[in-house]
Amino acid sequence: MENKTEDRKLDIIQKLHLDTQKWKSSFSLMNDELVFIKQLLHSYIFEPNTPNLFERLQDYLERLKLIKSDKANVQNRMVQHENNLGGAFECSNSKCDEDIHVEHEKLKANVANCLQQFQILKSEIFNYAGGILKRRRPD
Repeated sequence: MENKTEDRKLDIIQKLHLDTQKWKSSFSLMNDELVFIKQLLHSYIFEPNTPNLFERLQDYLERLKLIKSDKANVQNRMVQHENNLGGAFECSNSKCDEDIHVEHEKLKANVANCLQQFQILKSEIFNYAGGILKRRRPD
């Protein structure tokens, strides 16, 4: 009976660890996208006579900073969570298991929120930028 309990606990911990690995992968892609967007916003490819161009770009850059900060906080919590998962198998009481699940669900919500906020901003930036890119002059 105890062996089945241990196997079940191991399966649950592996599932939680797999979730964490997926989040880390999503955040890795987000890092690449952040670099591209920052370069885009600092480039000189926008029509210069666009009303409020500078203000809009500054707003986007500030919002990107907030998202990067939130992402860093969530990533730090992910590292702590992974460490807790590493010791979860050694935990023998149900309170410990419950705490790990509660933390996992909170972290899952934070990850989803961070990724969603980034997707919203990214979409806004791309929609705005697409309309004001310099057009290549035909020769």
